[in-house]
Amino acid sequence: MKERSAEVVVAGHICLDVIPAMDEKGEGMTALFVPGKLVNVGPALLSTGGAVSNTGLALHRLGIRTKLMSKIGDDLFGKAILDVLGSYGDELAGGMIVAEGEHSSYSLVISPPGVDRIFLHSTGANDTFVADDIRTNELQGARLFHFGYPPLMRNMYENGGEELARLLSRAKSQGLTISLDMAKPDPESPASRVDWRVILERALPHVDVFLPSFEEILFMLHPERYAELTRIHQTSDLLPYADGELLSMLSTELIQMGVAIVAIKLGEHGLYVRTTSDCERIVAMGVCAPSMDQISCWTDRELLAPCFKVKVAGTTGAGDCTIAGFLAGLLKGLNLEEVLHAAVGVGACNVERSDATSGIPIWEQLRERIAAGWEQGEVMLDLPGWNYKVEIGAWAKK
Repeated sequence: MKERSAEVVVAGHICLDVIPAMDEKGEGMTALFVPGKLVNVGPALLSTGGAVSNTGLALHRLGIRTKLMSKIGDDLFGKAILDVLGSYGDELAGGMIVAEGEHSSYSLVISPPGVDRIFLHSTGANDTFVADDIRTNELQGARLFHFGYPPLMRNMYENGGEELARLLSRAKSQGLTISLDMAKPDPESPASRVDWRVILERALPHVDVFLPSFEEILFMLHPERYAELTRIHQTSDLLPYADGELLSMLSTELIQMGVAIVAIKLGEHGLYVRTTSDCERIVAMGVCAPSMDQISCWTDRELLAPCFKVKVAGTTGAGDCTIAGFLAGLLKGLNLEEVLHAAVGVGACNVERSDATSGIPIWEQLRERIAAGWEQGEVMLDLPGWNYKVEIGAWAKK
């Protein structure tokens, strides 16, 4: 029997995650990082991480035919990455590139229960990924191309993002719907010193769905505002300060750069989405564009879907899995509200486990859980001029 082509190609950053099992630490995260201190942990879980693995495997577990495209080294970590991917299915790793003489990316993930995780990360072979690594013959039959974490891939942000724009343009030329995810650069890394506004202005005309986190996109578009809020509040955790006015401002700028849909991840506060008012831009989204009878549902909307209530075991990969839910809903042809619920639903399933993807159910189980009246949490953000609408299970701007 002929193998069916993938519906989704997920490309970009991949790494090997080493995740020690940790009990809840009553003294907080800062008590862990004391010179000379021994911290007792449990067995280490080895799993693949990064956008390619987390979003790609979540889509695969949801039942979406998926192909992964990324670059690894010919070392032990690279072999471990291929072994992990192969355990899910040989077809998943068909687009992987093994680069001779390069080392594979890895992360040490410090993730105590109830505390946002910390990564110690080496970008490895991701830095040498280029547009020509996207082999267009392997895009045949796909409907959606998702690219993740260019700030952790040196060639993607150097030279004003020329290579990133070339890569996205190449995929878009095949008629696919294009989605893009980001990552917040290490403040001490070269990626934090480039002009991300210039890079996004060059890349986003080729992107249909843009899915950054709040802190990432604030840092990239308004670094001075990011620094000011960090100084005022004495923390880099700025999610509690993501008010409606600031979200509207950021999404307006991004839509003006060319995207059709902006979805901003808000962690425990949910997922914000803003869509273009240009019907023609929605139609031009490629093969995953909403059907003509749904165009009005996807045009000129501004919504915020709260998270579903769960017991949190870990937050590794939560944003990536939220993206997988969003893309799966788009592929299934759902309306905007249903896509939002799918996104925060997959994100909620993710945090019920300590690793990135083992908590993700098949699509039908996810839909059943949502339909059964899964309770939503509160949104503790300042949203003047917004109302919670029970009938759609989301906050909407008046």
